Amino acid sequence: MELRTVKVEFPESANVIIGQTHFIKTTEDLYEAIVSTVPQARFGVAFCEASGPCLVRVEGNDDILKKAAEENAVRIGAGHTFVVVLENAYPINVLNRIKDLQEVCGIFCATANPVEVIVAENERGRGILGVIDGEKPKGVETEKDAEDRKAFLRKIGYKR
Repeated sequence: MELRTVKVEFPESANVIIGQTHFIKTTEDLYEAIVSTVPQARFGVAFCEASGPCLVRVEGNDDILKKAAEENAVRIGAGHTFVVVLENAYPINVLNRIKDLQEVCGIFCATANPVEVIVAENERGRGILGVIDGEKPKGVETEKDAEDRKAFLRKIGYKR
């Protein structure tokens, strides 16, 4: 077995969600889940089939984001993996709706940070072992850091 990391590339203004699912209808269901939860969201979705023709299936409402999702899915190349590249919404806005889809097995990450996917490959295929999401911690927050965090969340409207 070979292990490698695959760098996920997406526009600076976007977020990415990477998960595992199990059924060909995933691309259409992800499309419907996102657009019905945040109608103004722009996104691309790509899904790697794990049987039959083993194609990367692509949906979305923005050609640039669809291409980004497709290219990342191809580079990752792990069966039953999906990649969502999202703008004009945040993962927090759509994540629960995505997790509620019957065919979604799990989420590896939902982030705007630099992310790399840890992929294992053998003679049959590839699988995701996990992700490296952002940077490692530089320390533990101080009282001032906690105050800043709380003020920031209120400033952007996520807390009152």
